[in-house]
Amino acid sequence: MASVLFRGLQIRPLCIYPFSLLTKKPGVFYCTSNSLHTQSVTTQDKPKSSSKVVARNHDKTLDKFLKDYEAIIGIETHVQLSTVTKAFCGCDYNYGSEPNTNICPVCMGLPGALPVLNSKVIECAVKLGLALNCQLSLNSKFDRKQYFYPDLPKGYQISQFDIPIATSGYIDLDLPLEYGGGHRKFGITRVHMEEDAGKLLHTDGGSHSQVDLNRAGVPLLEIVSEPDMRSGIEAAEYGAELQRLVRYLGVSNGNMQEGSLRCDVNISVRPRGQVEFGTKVEIKNLNSFSAISRAIDYEITRQVQLHNQGLGDQIVQETRLWEDGAQKTVTMRKKEGLADYRYFPEPDLPEVTLTKEYIENIRGSLPEIPELKRRRYEQMGLSMQDVLFLANDVNIAEFFDATLSKGADMKLAANWIMGDVAAYMKNEKLSINEIKLTPDELAELIDSIKTGTISGKIGKEILFELIAKGGTVKGLIKEKNLVQITNPAEIEQMIDKVLAENPKQVEQYRGGKTKLQGFFAGQVMKESKGKANPGVLNKILLEKLNAKS
Repeated sequence: MASVLFRGLQIRPLCIYPFSLLTKKPGVFYCTSNSLHTQSVTTQDKPKSSSKVVARNHDKTLDKFLKDYEAIIGIETHVQLSTVTKAFCGCDYNYGSEPNTNICPVCMGLPGALPVLNSKVIECAVKLGLALNCQLSLNSKFDRKQYFYPDLPKGYQISQFDIPIATSGYIDLDLPLEYGGGHRKFGITRVHMEEDAGKLLHTDGGSHSQVDLNRAGVPLLEIVSEPDMRSGIEAAEYGAELQRLVRYLGVSNGNMQEGSLRCDVNISVRPRGQVEFGTKVEIKNLNSFSAISRAIDYEITRQVQLHNQGLGDQIVQETRLWEDGAQKTVTMRKKEGLADYRYFPEPDLPEVTLTKEYIENIRGSLPEIPELKRRRYEQMGLSMQDVLFLANDVNIAEFFDATLSKGADMKLAANWIMGDVAAYMKNEKLSINEIKLTPDELAELIDSIKTGTISGKIGKEILFELIAKGGTVKGLIKEKNLVQITNPAEIEQMIDKVLAENPKQVEQYRGGKTKLQGFFAGQVMKESKGKANPGVLNKILLEKLNAKS
């Protein structure tokens, strides 16, 4: 029986339970394997290829192929919840912990251990269901989904099958301007609660695989979309919008590199005008939104080419992996059907019953979601480019809103954040929460420039000081004596000095080389150490330059 359950593993003698196939070593469980098909990809060096060339070739041919065919795309997204403990036990989960240090009999699947539902999981599910405009099930239940992997010690996953907690929703998003812009609305089939499996750590030699059960039992929400997407760009932006949404709600950090947000794409193609869907192929191992877009474009091209060659029957329902190095999808395994999972109600957990009062309390606590924030920014008069940038990151949006609440000019605040602040964060690889600048001081800086207390040039110098070291605008102005010079008489003295020191340039200006005005203005600013008011400076300078000698 063990050989059936764990095909490919080397069987050890005197095994009472299938779990005893996993020999314990300090800190990890491991199992030897010759040809183990797993849910994760082995960490081996992959052949390098010219990915940009491949991607470019696909872009050129894709539009041509899609003249006669239509792609049908849906996405299954797993979101790992930011709860303190796991879904059905009291174990903590911290990404990057030493293997098998956050486990107990429940998440190890030991006989006699019973699950107890974490109520925070329900709260997160209701929040996301409401934000996705779903219908919530007042009574839902958990089910056992049977499948066998070494990193799933129980031999089944606790999930939801026929009565999920949320159904029939939709999500709104705006495509980036570089992809043509426009608004899109994609349907959400369902949102359901489930637990995560463990993780297999594969050795480079392939002689054995180590099992880390820290992740086993971590709560997940699976969001299943309707097959409403038609291109790789739409699918990637759908995934990015889900990431924004869960971050805004605070239910997950949404970090793809940590596995907190994982997208599996289902794709088929059909001749235009055909009602029936084509044969569906699932793509896994998509660890970025750009990978989602490129994998879909490749798979569309592959399937259309097979149809054009009369080989459409070679497209079978299967799971394929995206190989980022080779820029192509490859067969992983034949896709199981629902019957293979043998769902049945989870006997160790009661129904999940929601009251209308509980739902309304959560609805009232929801923050402004990305779509609503974008529409608000748009109504305020910001350009779509500004809207998409500011609303993309919840922390930047909160910083921007806090700056406006202090009375800052809206457009100036947006320009400073999107310009110098964003450039600094990018160069230093910092988030807006990690810099020293506060919304109060940015508002004060903008006001100081607007009222003429300091010049824009001085303002930029102060900004970088505030970002890197902190402090206050007023304190830095006083400490460095940066108050702008607005006295016309004082500025006129500086202009006279500069003109007297550069008689040749004055003669050239009056001879028709009027572009030299910038040279004189620069010299005066240098003389004033950047503190001369530009408006006053240029007015007096022009008067003197254009005066008859």
